[in-house]
Amino acid sequence: MNWFLGIIAVLVLIFLINNYYRKKRFKDLKVTLQKNWGKQKENEYFNFYVIKQYFENNFRKNQFYHQISERTSVDLDIDELFKFIDRTSSKIGQQYLYFKIRTIETIEKLKKFESLTNLFLNNGKLRLNCQLVLSKLNTQNSYDLEKLINDKPIDKPSYLKYIYASSFTSLLLIIIGFLNPIFFLFLVPLFFINTIFHYKNKENVTYYISAVGQLTKALKVSKELSSFNEIKQHFSDLSFIKQVSKIQNKTEFVAFENQLTNEYALLFWLLIELLKIQFMIEYIVFYNFIDAISKEKENIDKLFQFIGEIDAAISVASLKSDTLEYCNPKFTSEKLIYTKEIKHPLIKNCIANDINLSEKSLLLTGSNMSGKTTFIRTIAINSILAQTLNICFAKEFVAPFIKVYSSIRISDDLLDDTSYYLKEVLTIKELIEASNDEHPCLFILDEIFKGTNTVERISGGKAILSFLNKKNHIVLVSTHDIELTDLLVKENYELFHFSEFIENEQLIFDHKLKEGKLKTRNAIKILELYKYPTKIIADARKTELNNFG
Repeated sequence: MNWFLGIIAVLVLIFLINNYYRKKRFKDLKVTLQKNWGKQKENEYFNFYVIKQYFENNFRKNQFYHQISERTSVDLDIDELFKFIDRTSSKIGQQYLYFKIRTIETIEKLKKFESLTNLFLNNGKLRLNCQLVLSKLNTQNSYDLEKLINDKPIDKPSYLKYIYASSFTSLLLIIIGFLNPIFFLFLVPLFFINTIFHYKNKENVTYYISAVGQLTKALKVSKELSSFNEIKQHFSDLSFIKQVSKIQNKTEFVAFENQLTNEYALLFWLLIELLKIQFMIEYIVFYNFIDAISKEKENIDKLFQFIGEIDAAISVASLKSDTLEYCNPKFTSEKLIYTKEIKHPLIKNCIANDINLSEKSLLLTGSNMSGKTTFIRTIAINSILAQTLNICFAKEFVAPFIKVYSSIRISDDLLDDTSYYLKEVLTIKELIEASNDEHPCLFILDEIFKGTNTVERISGGKAILSFLNKKNHIVLVSTHDIELTDLLVKENYELFHFSEFIENEQLIFDHKLKEGKLKTRNAIKILELYKYPTKIIADARKTELNNFG
């Protein structure tokens, strides 16, 4: 009797210790979440290969108003922008937030997302409770859930009917064996045959096992989130939770092995594994599970979006609680971009600028490092954030709901023997094709055709920029070619420039946008400033005077 009481005492002690540490972890997490509110993540490793999976594999790609291409993403440093914006608590939320900043949907959905963001901005208790629940999906395995949504289902083997027959035969042999034990002997060769098929299918089970386990977790998290009245009121349709719950037993069976973590459980696993082989239980349940996943794919996606939308909204609420100045965008049907004190969110102490383009596009001139490319990137980034997260880093931002395309970072492709110029030709061809869209487009170009000679660069550039500036499309182009200014001012382009000056033998950039075309030339003066030989300086000035006036 004493040994029995001793065992009970040990079990109670283990329970109390586990409960103590569980409460401590929960308390520490709560403190951490409160401490980090309104702050960028620190010491975070961003594995963009898995973060991008939900976006890149999304089976609904063709249903959206616009998706930011990989080229434009690289041109605008979207991955770096994501690192700044991401304050999510779950890996599902992280994947969804990345998908969100590269996917423009509708103004209606944007407004609904804004109302959810404001709910968390104004209700700290709800926000913290949701973060604590979402943190249950903050393991690396949580990235795998999107496989169940976007992966092509595994095809059923043609011999599946024989697997059913084998299972039935095993059961029949056991029943008959009690009447005549000799029939038990037939179970042995059947077991060895079943073992081959069982472990042949293990690769498929292993591929899905992590994702299946995360589906069970995600379902529990969704149920907890939907228990909050404010969340329930915001999401009018939560029927997908009930639909996914119908396949919960199958998912838990498939994920069973993943839950065994100690040697005692492994003994139990061995017994279960023998039964699964003899009766082909895992094989049969797995393909039933695949069927169920295929049928419920859209509801699993809704479950993913439900979790992701909440986590993304909390992330944006945290961003708004940061010290940076922001505004909500205003959308117009006119060909117009109006901004007041717009900034690039990734540049510390960024100089703010204003611009007002009405029925016109922008031609921007200036020297290297003056801020030309940064400014057109700033407009493009804020246009994307306006349409995806309903936030702009400016005092005011007015623009159309617009598709964004770019041609900024272009390089030679040595692997397929593509020259810089040809790469540029192919990139700009994509913009030309996009200009046939009836919806307004924003085209961002930096130093068009710099891979060819001056005469053809200016001639070709003028023709292309004139062509793109049609319908309600808006073009923002930066260039060193002053000659383009006189040609494009007649083609409905507004001229602006950035300039620098030399003071006390130092080169100073004020990064302030100025109207009109650049009138000063400082390139040779800069060579002189950096102690180029006097012979070079004199030769350059003479050539400039004789050839360019």
